Amino acid sequence: MDFADSPEHAEFRREFRAWLDTNLPDDLKVEDAQDQRVSPDRETLEKRRAWQKKMHAAGWVGLSWPKEYGGRGASFMQQVIFDEEYFRARAPILPGTVGMSLLGPTLIHWGTEAQKKRYLPKILSCDEIWCQGYSEPGAGSDLAGLRTRAVDKGAHFLVNGQKVWTSGAHFADWCFLLVRTDPDAPKHHGISYLLVDMKTPGVTVRPLVLLNGHRHFNEVFFEDVVVPKENLVGPLNEGWKVTTTTLMFERGGAGGRDHAAQIARLLELAKQFPNRQEPAFRESHIRQQLAQLAIDAKALQVTRLRGLTRRLRGEPPGPEGSILKLFGSELATRIADFSATLLGPYATLETPTETVPDAPRWAHRVLGARQYTIAGGTSEIQRNIIGERVLGLPKG
Repeated sequence: MDFADSPEHAEFRREFRAWLDTNLPDDLKVEDAQDQRVSPDRETLEKRRAWQKKMHAAGWVGLSWPKEYGGRGASFMQQVIFDEEYFRARAPILPGTVGMSLLGPTLIHWGTEAQKKRYLPKILSCDEIWCQGYSEPGAGSDLAGLRTRAVDKGAHFLVNGQKVWTSGAHFADWCFLLVRTDPDAPKHHGISYLLVDMKTPGVTVRPLVLLNGHRHFNEVFFEDVVVPKENLVGPLNEGWKVTTTTLMFERGGAGGRDHAAQIARLLELAKQFPNRQEPAFRESHIRQQLAQLAIDAKALQVTRLRGLTRRLRGEPPGPEGSILKLFGSELATRIADFSATLLGPYATLETPTETVPDAPRWAHRVLGARQYTIAGGTSEIQRNIIGERVLGLPKG
């Protein structure tokens, strides 16, 4: 297997890396972008919005979107290189990421020309920020069990219900929302896909505070919310087909997180950090756990490359998306557990110390890693997908 860039790809990598080195300010850099995939406060949000606008002006936003919709029509490998370089530079996840990676491609596939013209440019420019209204208190991994209703009132739908775990809803201008429009239809039918202005009367957002203090999740309530008919995406009552498109983009991007930098930092700490009377790295069980984490990270990387190879051959996405999501999220949990073993009480501190300057990073990891085994489809759901679609096992 050849891991080297082609001359064309090497030049693209050099160009983007040079642009980031010149333009990315230090105060926007983050230790791990996934820890702040939603801005922690309004001030940070506005800084990142300005950053997205700067990237947009330079032609680095919506890279793989078709040119006619404001993108660059970049190849699949250019998008992969972009992602690698962007996170290497420790750049933050953009405020418009949900719109760019999930809704935008869905609208390009399913939306009317009027919808594309209205929404796509403002997604790229970050003039409008989107959130995803899918999960409900009784319909998370079993998304087709949703109960939020949209009643046809002629010129508009009237929406009532509740969503939960809605990332970034407190900052969002719009929400792409799954609703039940035919309560008598079979489970995966009678669902529709709506675009909802978050400023519409009847929309209420309440934050959910995590153990680590992050406030990026929310409950969202809809009480007699009026949604115009032109905000329906795809066929009425066949929104499950539309949302399957969105979920493919979500799963495809989940779990591909590079854990190598975290493991390398833990290796540094193990060599420096005194455990009893000597550095922890001298203890065999510490070395063994670090080695196993490095092996797991390499296996994850190779699995991701296997998926990339399928795509480059023009083949449809395989089961790698679910494998990456399952293994990547559970590897993150194992890394968090090991950091607690290595650092002991330092892994509970919210402030830097002389001994462990990045202690807050590991405290957030210990308290927050478990969420990734739930978000975007639980580990149990991913195992079912792999068992049924890859191993051919009967449904449970």
